[in-house]
Amino acid sequence: MKILRIRASGIPLFKDRCDFDFLALQRVTAEDAESMSVVFSTEAQAFTQNNVLALIGINASGKTTALKLIAFVCRMLNNEPINSIDCAEILGGLDEDCCACIETTFYADSCVAHQAPESGAIYLLTTEISHKNGKLVIVQETLRRKAITRDLRKKNLFDFQGAEIAMSRQFNDFLLDDVSIMVAFNKRNYEQLAVLDMLQYTNINQLSLAEDCPPELIAFFDPSIEYLKIKKENKNVHIGLKFKGKGEIALNRFAELNRYLSSGTIKGINTFLKAASVFRTGGYLVVDELENHFNREIVSTLIRLFMDKRVNANGAMLIFSTHYAELLDEFERNDNIYIVRNRHGISIDNLSTLLKRNDIKKSEAYQSGFLEGTVPMYEAYMALKKTLMSTKKEG
Repeated sequence: MKILRIRASGIPLFKDRCDFDFLALQRVTAEDAESMSVVFSTEAQAFTQNNVLALIGINASGKTTALKLIAFVCRMLNNEPINSIDCAEILGGLDEDCCACIETTFYADSCVAHQAPESGAIYLLTTEISHKNGKLVIVQETLRRKAITRDLRKKNLFDFQGAEIAMSRQFNDFLLDDVSIMVAFNKRNYEQLAVLDMLQYTNINQLSLAEDCPPELIAFFDPSIEYLKIKKENKNVHIGLKFKGKGEIALNRFAELNRYLSSGTIKGINTFLKAASVFRTGGYLVVDELENHFNREIVSTLIRLFMDKRVNANGAMLIFSTHYAELLDEFERNDNIYIVRNRHGISIDNLSTLLKRNDIKKSEAYQSGFLEGTVPMYEAYMALKKTLMSTKKEG
């Protein structure tokens, strides 16, 4: 299963409708295709995804909230009750007489449920969520399906007018009111969305390993370490850490590693191990504030790995937020960058709609204020400056 687009409306924190396109919005050249992945193709054209999506904005612009929306949709697609998803807080301000509508378009290559001759199909899941009796409920939901045909083009890819209804909530009375009908779809079609999100690690930097750390990985972040071995027995964990030329250090709690490993090494092992996992599955890795604890070169290395087909052969996708405009210059294209702004509500715009030319240096366009709302407000800066000056005088 591959997500093609997420479109959400009626979510209190957002100013208007929010769109995330996972497929390329701009024309894909032969050179561009080297760092992208084909999700599916027809005889006429290939439908290609960006393997990296970056969200950038100033502090409190809503980047984390936007990532939580993506994570929420992914976990809902994977059968989790929406009330048990921690990212559901984005719907916390929803009134009982209002509905949030989430439209998720995805590609699935399994047709077991329909015995259809095609190798895959496009689906549109429309989920309406309300807040009733102190909890979130799915009040209405449909899953539409359309086959991949010769005349399918990008301009009509998301047009489901007249498409058959493959599933509807009204015919699935057995479902709990906070579980999506995707639970039935996934079971019948043996589908599962491979997604790993690191949102819980944004402010907590603690190593978590199920097995020995690969020596190549530990050497990349700290060449002074000879090995890091993990052995689990029931609920107990035995950790063996050895620096070159020194004896092994025995530990029994992951938190103790913070005394010996740098924050960058811990963040690096966690992140790169999860990246390796999604490389195998062709899944999604969601990371908030990717640059935390990293220098720029390590962040750039991770981005480049996702854009390298020799490493990322299955079309895994990295979705991250950042404060660093310089990271935008890693991208040749504009359509894998989203500008997040908060002006009386969160708005999200794809850079390709704001900046038509790819040859303009993206970091300069962002930092110059040309895009509006991407640099701290001048009035706020002057007010802060005056406050600091008066504090100095009083002292």
